[in-house]
Amino acid sequence: MKNIKMIIEYDGRRYLGWQRLGDSDKTIQGKIENILSEMTDTKIEIVGSGRTDAGAHANGQVANFKTNSEMDLLTMRNHLNRYLPQDIVIKELVEVPERFHSRYHVSGKKYSYYVWNELVPSAFERHYSYHYPEKLNHEKMQEACKKLVGRHDFLGFSSLKKSTIRTIDEISIRQEGALLHFTFIGEGFLHHMIRTMMGTLLEIGSGYRELDSIDMIFDSKIRSMAGETVPAQGLFLDEVYYK
Repeated sequence: MKNIKMIIEYDGRRYLGWQRLGDSDKTIQGKIENILSEMTDTKIEIVGSGRTDAGAHANGQVANFKTNSEMDLLTMRNHLNRYLPQDIVIKELVEVPERFHSRYHVSGKKYSYYVWNELVPSAFERHYSYHYPEKLNHEKMQEACKKLVGRHDFLGFSSLKKSTIRTIDEISIRQEGALLHFTFIGEGFLHHMIRTMMGTLLEIGSGYRELDSIDMIFDSKIRSMAGETVPAQGLFLDEVYYK
């Protein structure tokens, strides 16, 4: 039995997220499992490093599956990319130790969120960024990022109700013309956590909330104290780290 690790890139616009949902064929996991099962003539289930939201994208999602197939990995990858929809691409297949688990062995993740910060929207960036026309104070947002970095209880930034303590190692902001590129690196992120932090950062940057509101969110642990959850189309899973 071989254990195969996959690196996957996908455009999430047409899908209900990563995780398979019953008999729906509108998920990334479901699409890949269907092709793998047909290809090997046996039912295959893949395990992802974690979920991504409906409409979110990935440059480097990781998953693994086990198979007795004798097909070589290059042929397997070519077959997958031939029959998968064009908005899902298998970038790499590699055989890994039997005990490797793409979710349980994760040590960290890197995400990007893109904001189109211009009064006029972009016809081309609209599927891969959030149009936010308000003028932003970058210095205030940088200070807000510093408050979010470290080990905190992020209950106020998530829709989850348990196991909400996480460590964020780095948050950075880079401007590329009208496009703002926010990078988040940490041990792991809760459901809607990055999108809610983004909503909070944008409200601070545009003057709709004060910098110290982040301390209030951490202290209160109340979701309604944080900013709005921004749309998913600006969110990308860039890389998954392993020990």
